[in-house]
Amino acid sequence: MEILKKNKAVVRFLGVFFGTYIVLTLAYQFYLDNVESEVYFPEPITHIVALQTESLISFFGYETKIIPSHYDPSMRLGINGNYLVRVVEGCNAMSVIILFLSFVLAFKKDWKTTLLFILAGSVLIYAFNILRIALLTIGIYEIPEYQELMHGTLFPIFIYGFVFLLWIFWIRNYRTEEKPIHE
Repeated sequence: MEILKKNKAVVRFLGVFFGTYIVLTLAYQFYLDNVESEVYFPEPITHIVALQTESLISFFGYETKIIPSHYDPSMRLGINGNYLVRVVEGCNAMSVIILFLSFVLAFKKDWKTTLLFILAGSVLIYAFNILRIALLTIGIYEIPEYQELMHGTLFPIFIYGFVFLLWIFWIRNYRTEEKPIHE
């Protein structure tokens, strides 16, 4: 018990981080298991990510289209009639946002600042993820020989590196209010 008292901050961080991560992951899995939509295939969040990615690619000047896959729960995304990528549930950034949120809550400052940072960070991660999928799709279209490098290495670094930078920003600006010592 003495070791727990000496490392109270570490134990608290780990408890909040893993507790939040587990609860949010279970809640998200419950959502995935229970949401059914004939309009938003394969499920609403992934479908909206695919639609927004399609719009961004179009904004960049490419003729693009998404269609539901007949082979798996995904949206197929293409440029100029070539369907290049599948937008699956794992592409919607929800698991990354859950990881981000769990870490920030474990380093909670005051509730207002923490919740504002979680909201802003989640929106930024979501938007950055759409940019990531759009750039990956365009990259596969323009230089298909680098598909594995882009999908397997560069673009995961892109999204997780961004989350890491948000964490660093949060930690650097995280200050616990020191309680005055009463004599």
